[in-house]
Amino acid sequence: MSTVAERLPELAAAPIPVTMAGALNQALADALATDERVLVFGEDVGTLGGVFRVTDGLATRFGENRVFDTPLAESAIVGTAIGMAMNGLRPVVEMQFDAFAYPAFEQITSHLAKLRNRTQGRVELPIVIRVPYGGGIGGVEHHCDSSEMYYAHTPGLRVVTPATPADAYTLLRQAIDCPDPVIFLEPKRRYWAKETTVLEPAGAGIDRAVIRRTGSDVTLISYGGALGTTLEAAEAAAEDGISAEVIDLRSLAPFDEDTVAAAVARTGRAIVVHEASRFCGYGAEVAAQLSERCFHYLEAPILRVAGFDIPYPPPNLESHHLPSVDRILDAIDRLQWPDAVNGTKAGR
Repeated sequence: MSTVAERLPELAAAPIPVTMAGALNQALADALATDERVLVFGEDVGTLGGVFRVTDGLATRFGENRVFDTPLAESAIVGTAIGMAMNGLRPVVEMQFDAFAYPAFEQITSHLAKLRNRTQGRVELPIVIRVPYGGGIGGVEHHCDSSEMYYAHTPGLRVVTPATPADAYTLLRQAIDCPDPVIFLEPKRRYWAKETTVLEPAGAGIDRAVIRRTGSDVTLISYGGALGTTLEAAEAAAEDGISAEVIDLRSLAPFDEDTVAAAVARTGRAIVVHEASRFCGYGAEVAAQLSERCFHYLEAPILRVAGFDIPYPPPNLESHHLPSVDRILDAIDRLQWPDAVNGTKAGR
């Protein structure tokens, strides 16, 4: 059976059904084929093709000098990538799981994020750190963290997360071409999500949000693994006569304030949905920014639907911990709806 990488010319020619994992594989293959400075490495990414098989077939196609395995030492992986980037290469490294990346955090925050600023732009670090993150796969502790705020809080890092196969391809290609270090968060529960699409390197900018569904009553703001649930909630709300707009942030740092604020100003109501814990979660920053910019347009407080403020639970409790359609609909109900003529917006 041919790999996605081997079918690259065929896949790029026409719309095809592809999973997010397949789209990421193609993006890596495309980047390796077009730029000899690109390298892909990490734990088990070579021979095995990665835990989630995102790098499947790349080592065979491009050789062990371009795609290779590393020791189980995340700090060393990122430190090596920094040295390579300082000498003109463009490393793409994989952290096997979200919580496995923490040993590399000192390298990321103290060196990767700061060197370009420290040298007044003379040294660029075009490094992409791929991090499978989030829940929804029945994983155990250390395998399902939503660690986006650690990175988004760190000046000097770009933080992006795709929610669709098409965006996975486009954003990864843009991240590899970017002169800044990029934390590329891949929602594990979306790896097997499939869509029929043409995978293109160009598209909305790497720092732009996109509107996934238009609406007039409330703006639902989400990203990554939670986007699918948010879209399902918007469909369910429509049955009750509530028109929900859904925004996929895509870029967490920088935050596309213009796109989001314009939507909230239109609807007057907003809910932020994410998997990470609510306290000091990404939704708190979104709510603060929107409150400052859209205060006079708001008809109700900005609400958040998030994971609970606990360490990630065992697999059998995962469905209770993660945002659900019912929890999002409950938040919509808690917004201060005026009495509608047909009564549909006054509560269900």
